[in-house]
Amino acid sequence: MNITTIFKDFPTQESCVDHLEKVRWHGKPTCPYCNSQKTTPTIGERRYHCNRCNTSFSVTVGTIFHHTHLPLQKWFLAVSLILNAKKGLSSRQLARDLDVHRNTAWRISMQIRKAMMQSQQRELLTGLVEADETYVGGKPRKGSGGEKPKRGRGTKKTPVFGVVERGGNVKAEVIRDHDLSSKKISALVRRHVDVENALLYTDEFKGYVGIKKFMEHKTVDHQVWYVDGDIHTNSIESFWAILKRGIVGQFHKVSVRYLPKYLDEFCYRYNHRRTEGVFDLTIALAVGV
Repeated sequence: MNITTIFKDFPTQESCVDHLEKVRWHGKPTCPYCNSQKTTPTIGERRYHCNRCNTSFSVTVGTIFHHTHLPLQKWFLAVSLILNAKKGLSSRQLARDLDVHRNTAWRISMQIRKAMMQSQQRELLTGLVEADETYVGGKPRKGSGGEKPKRGRGTKKTPVFGVVERGGNVKAEVIRDHDLSSKKISALVRRHVDVENALLYTDEFKGYVGIKKFMEHKTVDHQVWYVDGDIHTNSIESFWAILKRGIVGQFHKVSVRYLPKYLDEFCYRYNHRRTEGVFDLTIALAVGV
């Protein structure tokens, strides 16, 4: 859904609230504190009174929109802008687009990422699956001194491990302890892949040597070739390219603390790249449906 459609379908605060109530309650206002449907509308406000726990509430309670002072239309516009930005959207750009302070735009972005958490996707990957690791971090400033930074697996950047189902979904997570041992990687593969119904493709990194003990595994030696028939890791490397171009070109810098949330955003957008109604899905997740 683009911003033109947002302005057309949700021109007022009332229309936005109506949509949230429809998505969350399906016409039956339910107390978010005790789950009772014995509620009474409050006269003059879009709030309700719970007759069981004697509490006042609105449709935004317990959602990413709770305690907001911004019009919901701006929230809907932010969701649309972030979903349509393949390489991400910086908080400063979002602030310019919505005419809000950059700190407000940053909070909006982080709240929307809560609806994009990878924990929502619990299905294991099957079929042809590719696994790879990459390293995220900026280059040292010129003239900062010190030894020349190493590339690849010798770098001090933050490692990120990912698996992707060809033509399907991707999963990625930050390796905070920089542990890319065979034991650690095997555990990550078991966590995200249906090892009984999948064939895993990786490069020749020694951290993958233990995978053959519990599932079918083939490797491609990048020092010799990048593709050998169906054996390649082009899909996961394409995802890494999107991720890095987003971080370098849009966000410029992402701390290790918040990197998992940005990974959630990129994975969510990638996994729903062909999903019709992804805006409605995101709104439903945002209100906890």
